[in-house]
Amino acid sequence: MAFSSFLVFVPIAFAVLSVAFAINGEFPAMPAPLPAAAGICSLAGMALLWRDISSKMKGENRTVGSLLSQYLAVKFVGWLGGRQRRKLEADTLKVKQVQEETLLKRLRKNADTCYGRQYEFSSIEDAEGFRARHPITTYEHYREFIKRIAAGEEKVIIAEKPVILAMTSGTSGPSAMLLSTKDTNTEFFLQGVTVCLDAMRRAFSDTDSLQRTTKFFYTPTFRQSEAGIPIGPNSSTPASSRHMLNLYTTPAPAFEVPSEKDTLYLHLLFALKDPSVGTLESNFASTVFYAFTALQERWQELVEDIERGEISGALSLDPKVRAGLEALMKPDPRRAAQLRPLFQDGFSGIAKLLWPDLHLVLAVDSGSNQIYGEMLRDNYCKGVPFYSPFYAATEGLIGVNLWPQEASRRYLLCPRSMFCEFLPENSLEEESPQTLLMGEVKEGDSYELVVTNASGLFRFRIGDIVKVVGFHNQCPIVEFQYRRGQMLNVRGEKLSEALFLGALRKAVAQWPGAQLIDYSCAESGILGDSIGGSDPHYQVYIELKGVRNLTEEQRYKLDVCLQQDSAVYKSFRIKGSIGPVRVQLVAQGAFKELRKQMMEYTNTSPNTFKMHRVLRRKEYADFLLGKTVS
Repeated sequence: MAFSSFLVFVPIAFAVLSVAFAINGEFPAMPAPLPAAAGICSLAGMALLWRDISSKMKGENRTVGSLLSQYLAVKFVGWLGGRQRRKLEADTLKVKQVQEETLLKRLRKNADTCYGRQYEFSSIEDAEGFRARHPITTYEHYREFIKRIAAGEEKVIIAEKPVILAMTSGTSGPSAMLLSTKDTNTEFFLQGVTVCLDAMRRAFSDTDSLQRTTKFFYTPTFRQSEAGIPIGPNSSTPASSRHMLNLYTTPAPAFEVPSEKDTLYLHLLFALKDPSVGTLESNFASTVFYAFTALQERWQELVEDIERGEISGALSLDPKVRAGLEALMKPDPRRAAQLRPLFQDGFSGIAKLLWPDLHLVLAVDSGSNQIYGEMLRDNYCKGVPFYSPFYAATEGLIGVNLWPQEASRRYLLCPRSMFCEFLPENSLEEESPQTLLMGEVKEGDSYELVVTNASGLFRFRIGDIVKVVGFHNQCPIVEFQYRRGQMLNVRGEKLSEALFLGALRKAVAQWPGAQLIDYSCAESGILGDSIGGSDPHYQVYIELKGVRNLTEEQRYKLDVCLQQDSAVYKSFRIKGSIGPVRVQLVAQGAFKELRKQMMEYTNTSPNTFKMHRVLRRKEYADFLLGKTVS
């Protein structure tokens, strides 16, 4: 390899290191793998570097610059991940101290804001003083403060100007506007991304190879507040980090396409062109699932584009974007000939057939995304490991999964990301409930999380119920259970999403040939006259594969399963104060259409959307009722 070719890309190493400088305010000690990359003037160093790159390289048509930038990024982030992992391990040995340091850092930084002066942050000396002085809060506590920030007022809650006004997904209620700051993003990268990448590489060694990732990401749209602060989902486009685009199969112009449908087509097109894809990545398993359903619908069109070296005219693309993308397309009849028979043979296990070196699906598949993960593992992605890396929300990073190969999705709480308190599950309805700290929770018990974060939320109830399933040193390990706003409750019975899904699975298993695709529920009270008069009950909408009709006996199986799993529900059913579940089988694709309608209403990005398991808006329930086929 020519010496000058390497020399051109020497600055990449220093660009990567500058990230660390921006984060820490100082250059870190040089990681061991990088001296040869930084001191490339040595021919011996070049040879060693290229040998290492060549040993990890998979795939064709990669430029030297592409390979080198990916190599340096992987090496640096790998080193940084190991460093952050060691910090996390040390923190778990002194959780009480770290939590108090984290809290006081937040209070000191924001002491000179209107909010900080109101609650006398400067005089608070410890966690007990903070809990005594500051009330437990919900979003209503912050609404007016955030309006003032959106209008341009400074130092209202936080000392710095927010990067964006982040909209929540609105899964368990109306979408809310929260603040997102540089600190929040830095914490997510350092304590979340790098640590999870370290865990991933330890568990799945093949992910260390220089293969591209297919990242299913959709560029969000933003509007501006009165003061010009962007308002939208808390996610940035990969195109905003152009030095990282070599990691992905999708080229930069595709990330400028506003249409989700067209962007997905382009993701699939360029992924299919590259047989050496190593990872499929998205925020949520649902996004990966919808990608494969689109692939099943449009594979013929995609293969024809690959064969001809064109991009379908059905896509509505800006002429400049189309020109940029078509410049990357060349006729590839050989790849098209490989793909066509694979699709014709069916879609079970298709991922591994399309990409033989596929090592991982990287996406959250817990909580409301659990059923999508299961469908992917049972069908499209058979034989491919899954890693659900984070437990996070618009509020920030909450936990990391250090056990990628385990079937259960467990997350170690990050003691330097948020100051955490815990409301016992049996005290959630109390007027002044008492919280516990990390060192006071008990294994096996469930709690609502109360957090103080880096972006202006103090003792904030995020609405998530988690179960403590163990400890890593002194730090709790949790499993997500349910969202408070996603509970079924017509008579005070309070059935959680996890309990309902368990009962639904048992019922579907008793329906011959049925496979659950998606579901939502509604409490009869929101439906009004559309269902006629009856006792309060649950209206359940189900999309199934493999059956076209359900008998009344089959429908009643769900009610029986619910009674078996919930003694409280059973008691209300026996007394007759709750009527039997009503099950509506909806048409294929109904939930895909509902998803689109929900995103339009809540202005939610596909990257952050989560299906509502309990519908709180009558129009959503009516929409599914109109899609009923049985």
